[in-house]
Amino acid sequence: MILRNNRLKAGDWVEVRSKEEILSTLDENGQLHGMPFMPEMFAFCGKRLQVFKRAHKTCDTVFPVRGRRVSNAVHLDTRCDGSAHGGCQASCLLFWKEEWLKPASTLDSESSPPVDAGDQPPGMCSEETVWRNSQIQDNTGAPTYSCQATRLPYATTDLEWWEISQYIEDFRSGNVTLWQILCGGMYFLFLWLSNAGIGLGRLIRWSYDHLYPLWRGAPFPRRTGYISDGQQTPTATLNLQPGELVRIKSYDEILKTLNTRNRNRGLYFDAEEVPYCGGTYRVLRRVERIVNERTGKMQEMKGPCVILDSVICQSRYSECRLFCPRAIYPYWREIWLERTSEESAKI
Repeated sequence: MILRNNRLKAGDWVEVRSKEEILSTLDENGQLHGMPFMPEMFAFCGKRLQVFKRAHKTCDTVFPVRGRRVSNAVHLDTRCDGSAHGGCQASCLLFWKEEWLKPASTLDSESSPPVDAGDQPPGMCSEETVWRNSQIQDNTGAPTYSCQATRLPYATTDLEWWEISQYIEDFRSGNVTLWQILCGGMYFLFLWLSNAGIGLGRLIRWSYDHLYPLWRGAPFPRRTGYISDGQQTPTATLNLQPGELVRIKSYDEILKTLNTRNRNRGLYFDAEEVPYCGGTYRVLRRVERIVNERTGKMQEMKGPCVILDSVICQSRYSECRLFCPRAIYPYWREIWLERTSEESAKI
């Protein structure tokens, strides 16, 4: 049963179907309409979970970054632990096809409607197949990993930034509020004016930096690092551990560690990180290795970095993927952070 007549919204409660029910929806590649069901997801079978966002769209980070349309999917409050993918530490938010979930109306009933995968050939997949398709060994002995992130372009369709229907869906689904949509429009108005070639770009950005408190925003997030490209950028080692409390340095302090391509030792500082500058958060985990979404290969991080609890990309400043609900964790260099105490955080 696909939940087309009662589309799930952010905050709704669902139950993940049983392992057997989900396997019956998958093809010989362990996929449903191109979307892989990953081994890490078996642990959530049978659990009652809340919808985080409706995944009606997403961002493709395999090819040049762009927005993509997703059909019949949501994000629950579940993330991949990387256990079937070489211990990848990216902690990606998982995609759940509606065919893998029970509608809320059936949670307290004795039986649930049979799963319907549409035109998907039934009964072609086993648990072993799901595990086997998560990685492929090549001649070098280094596996190539396959996951929802690496396969995302093939499980989605084109979505242009100017398609107004996506923003209506953002609001109707509960993914974003009307206020957030208006704030996004305000930012892009300033961005367009600053790039319009009318000689007032600096004044417009200065105006934005003085007006953003009116809409509870952040400083203009498209400034350039101060270090010339080709020069070595600074580094720092704090050896931060999960649970430690840190303060993110100010935006201007971080710009002093970036080159003109906004990179520190190769790691890009994204505009979506700017709203968190100056805030205090806990370290969620150290990140040492991640699967490269473009190649499927495991990639070792060149320098120490961490992800922070509740600090996610909200796609507030991304032209081609505005309000993407994928909620990727940004990576933070330790030079952008400083330890703080519980007492200091309360001041």
